[in-house]
Amino acid sequence: MLGAARLRTTLIVAGLMAGASGAAGAQTGGTCVPVSERGGREFGCFITAREELGALPEQPPLYWHLDTFPTMADARRAKGPRGTVVESLGRIWLFTIADADYRPSGPGTRVARVGPLPLARAERFAAVYMEGVFKPGMETEVHRHAGAEAWYTLEGSMCVETPSGRLEQRAGEPGVVVRDGVPMMLTGTGSDARRSVVLILQDTTQPRSTPAHDWHPKGLCK
Repeated sequence: MLGAARLRTTLIVAGLMAGASGAAGAQTGGTCVPVSERGGREFGCFITAREELGALPEQPPLYWHLDTFPTMADARRAKGPRGTVVESLGRIWLFTIADADYRPSGPGTRVARVGPLPLARAERFAAVYMEGVFKPGMETEVHRHAGAEAWYTLEGSMCVETPSGRLEQRAGEPGVVVRDGVPMMLTGTGSDARRSVVLILQDTTQPRSTPAHDWHPKGLCK
């Protein structure tokens, strides 16, 4: 089992907008931390699982399938190859990396299918799953990942700025994907807390996340 130090990532929650005083103390001290270290904190980024997937095929295209189940036992029985059972944001999830037509068996409910997922150049991959809870105006550090990052928002809304512009996702809308190596900054938007589940499909030989000092956002998500 991976130690807490290896599970940490540099997705830094910084820069709060005016009026969000007090949220800084509720954050995760500058990194995403294992959910077991949450310690009652409401806001921040929390790692719920990491699954080693090995080599992945370039064809057919792969998607992130999000299904919920009544119990952990139901989800585990339905789990197939490249599947991960996670308890996150008050639900029991079966997250699966599979082709477009995949459907798990059992009494699950399909929530979303996100993708296709662009694959980094890598021999082996890991799926890292997280939950993000941001107050409106909370921002990440400008950063990039060694693999595609995907989000599905359950409550509130979020905005992602990259060199190509801005992507916004509100609760229930299609998921958002940013490919590997692209610098980005995320911002919680709207009037209520944003709650999202997150996937990084990363090269196992590289750091999950690194600061991107070579690009400066224009503030398109303000």
